[in-house]
Amino acid sequence: MATATGTGWAQLRQQARSLETQSETLFHTYAQYASLSQLPMTPSEDEVKAESQIHEILERREAIISQLARLLDSESALTSSALKQNNLSRHREILRDHRRELKRLNSAIAETRDRANLLSNVRSDINAYRSSASSNQDNNNVEAEYMLEERGHLENSHNMMDSVLSQAYAVNENFGLQRESLARINRRIVGAARGEMGSSSVYLLAFVS
Repeated sequence: MATATGTGWAQLRQQARSLETQSETLFHTYAQYASLSQLPMTPSEDEVKAESQIHEILERREAIISQLARLLDSESALTSSALKQNNLSRHREILRDHRRELKRLNSAIAETRDRANLLSNVRSDINAYRSSASSNQDNNNVEAEYMLEERGHLENSHNMMDSVLSQAYAVNENFGLQRESLARINRRIVGAARGEMGSSSVYLLAFVS
């Protein structure tokens, strides 16, 4: 029984050490994503695969440690050695360290990805603002051209009005001159008529006498 227990212990410990080595290799690969200054907005297939493999190995190691603990508990106090207790404690400690390391790497990767997404959003906002500003500038240019065109039309209208008024003033002035000329002619006619009437009166008085 002791021999069978010892064989089972040795095999489980060998599996535990092998999985710990595989974990170290996977952590080295997964840590490269945390060291990148820029990450894609969504995890790549390789990144997801590395994280999934780490989770799987950690669960397998947890199961092996539980088996080691049951084997150790099944031994009597006399046959149970302090070395096995230390080995079991060491496997548990390494597993806890690896779980903490996975949590740390996940946080670092998430922080890097959030920062990259934030920068991407800021760039998008800046590009949208520039595009909007350019569009507004184009609209302002169109509005300015329209205002200049309307101003030209208004100035042309003013010039036309000035020309019409000038012609009206000239016609009015001409009418005034014509009125003065007609008045002079009228005065001459009236004067002549009065003179003629005076001569006729003198002639009539002489004839009567």
